[in-house]
Parts: sequence; structure tokens; C-alpha cells
Amino acid sequence: MKYLVPIFLAFSIGVQGQAIHFKSVLVDTHNDAVTACIEKNISLDQDLTGINHSDLKRFKQGGVDYQLFSIWCDGDKQKPYAWAMREMDTIDAVAARNPNKMVVAKSWKQIDKALKDGKLIAQYGVEGGHMIEDDINKLDTFYKRGARYMTLTWNNSPSWASSHADEKDPKYKGPKGLTPFGKEIVARMNKLGIIVDISHVGEATFWDAIKTTKKPVIASHSNAYSICPVTRNLKDDQIKAVGKNGGVINLNFFSGFVDSNFSKKNNAFRNNHKVELDSLLATGIQQEYAQGILADKYKKESDAIKPDIELLMKHFDHIVKLIGIDHIGIGSDFDGIDSAPLQLKTVLDYPIFTQALIKRGYKDADIAKVLGGNFLRVYRINNPN
Repeated sequence: MKYLVPIFLAFSIGVQGQAIHFKSVLVDTHNDAVTACIEKNISLDQDLTGINHSDLKRFKQGGVDYQLFSIWCDGDKQKPYAWAMREMDTIDAVAARNPNKMVVAKSWKQIDKALKDGKLIAQYGVEGGHMIEDDINKLDTFYKRGARYMTLTWNNSPSWASSHADEKDPKYKGPKGLTPFGKEIVARMNKLGIIVDISHVGEATFWDAIKTTKKPVIASHSNAYSICPVTRNLKDDQIKAVGKNGGVINLNFFSGFVDSNFSKKNNAFRNNHKVELDSLLATGIQQEYAQGILADKYKKESDAIKPDIELLMKHFDHIVKLIGIDHIGIGSDFDGIDSAPLQLKTVLDYPIFTQALIKRGYKDADIAKVLGGNFLRVYRINNPN
């Protein structure tokens, strides 16, 4: 066993759960802690219990070995590339202060050493192609800094690709799908070893990316549209295409992408606290974090509208039924969401997800694939060195 297990986790997941969970390499492909830390003026190496879903100590306690931190700003942010550099600097500084606990790994040699030494592996996932500011050479800098995937779009569209939000917006006048420059970007990503991430993209962009890429893709944080029909989730033909491509779909814990009824219930919650929400937003805080403050303040009311983990596992079962156990993983979206299934409150709760897999009768080898092995396979194809 890699780590000392907190007593409450030992009781909740049992001996078998402890053995496979803490023996496996656990990779989470999407966590927004760096944005949350900047937004809240806190640091990942502090005790952030009750403040963030994540901190350095709780990553270890929850069994996380390998975290891809989202590098993100919305489409209205001026100089998004500079913002990306600031976010990477933030994590680099945490690693520099904690060399015995965390490393920004940029090669397989560094990854292997960190796993042997029990250090948290940190890498970056750039969430939105707008952050390269239409300069393909910025991809090289991102790669050198430790970025190992880029989401082609966030909700906004760069000049060369269309997002899920814009493709359904009748007012959107930009190109749909990948432009020739967008296809050049995908080709450069393949060459560098930056994995193509198709979460957030529109359907036209999705299909263009699948046709263009020469290497396996990921959906860093998406679920199944047939279970929860929102445009951030993947339709069955898209899921099958990711499987055929050899890629991996990493489950998103956000209640709104798990439960089709959540949006209506959450709107009612927000309306009940509209004055407080507006007051928080007026301070300049981002909406996700403002809503998180309200969710913590009105915990009983907030918990009442959250789905059960079993609904998240319906997404899991559906994807596995379509494309098999080799093409699914975890992309929690912790610290970028204000609501998750009741049992998945923070990074401490990953073992509960593992217990849900055990409950379904999955063998240890398959559970190890889901927790990290599947992503590592895709990573190795994209980054052989």
C-alpha cells in the first residue's frame, strides 16, 4: 500500500477497496485547483479543507498519483496566454516549495521516478485553444512547460475551431469545425506530444478532430449524452468514435453533466439565493466559485439536489457497454464545479468511486485500467519518451 489510509476511508471502502485503490496509479485528467487558488488567494500546499476540493496533502490521502491541472481562463480574458503562464508558474512554485511531495514531470523517466518516490506527478491540460492566441508556436512553449493535452475549445471558439456552445447558438457566425489552420494545430499537437482533448468542442469540431488526428484523443472531462442530454456530453456515435480511435473518455463529476434534472433544480436553488449570489458576483468572483460559497452555506439545501453516485455509474456502465473497459477514466473537474454526486465531495473521496467499481464486479486489473492505466496507455502513444 502506497500511503497511510485515513481511518474513515479504511472503514468506508474495506480491505479489498484499499488494496486495489492504493496499489493502482490513479490519474485525474482534469482539476481546476490552480484557478481556484488564484481566485481565492490561497495556495495548494496549505490545508484547504472546507475551502477547496483539493490540496497537496489530501491528494495523497485520496490516493491521487498523477494530476493534470487545468490551465484555463474564459474567452473574455485579455491576454489568455499570459494568464496560462501565470497559472503554470503557480503550480511550479508549489512544486519548488515541496520537492519531496510533488514534481512537474516532463518525461517518462521523471514519471517513473515520482511514482517510486511517492510524489504527486503534476502536468498541465490547457483548457481552450484560445489560450494560444492564434500562434501555433505557443504550443511548443506549453509543451516545454509540462502541458500534455489541450482542449481544442472551451465554451468559446477560437478563430480555428467551434465550441459546443457556439455551434448551437444561432447568432454564431464563425466557421464550424476545424479550419485548415485548426488542422495544422492538431498536427502540431500530435508531433509535440500534446494530446488532443475533445471535451467542450462542438460536433463538427469533434468529427474533424477525429479525422485529422494520427494519435489517440481524450475527453478530459465529459459524460454520456444519452444519460444526460447536454451538449458537453458525448453522443453514442461520438463515444464509439473515441473507442475506435483508441482514446479515453474521463468521467466528469459535475452534477449538471450527471443528472438531466439537476439544471432545473439548481436554477431554483440559485433563485432562492439570488440576492446573495448577485452580491458575490458583484465582487468580481467567478460564478462557479460564487455558487460554491452558497452551496457550502446552505449545505442541506444544496445536498438535496445532488445526484447519487449510482447515476454517475450509469454513465460509466453505458460507455463501457459501447466501447469497453479500456476507454474510460476519471476527469473529476474538482475545484471547477460547485456540485458533484453526494458521495464525491472532495479528492478524499476517490476511493468511494473505486468501491463502486468493486460493487459492479470489476476485477482488479480492470479497475487499475480505469483509475489510470487507460490514460497512461494513451499518454505513452502520444509521448513515447
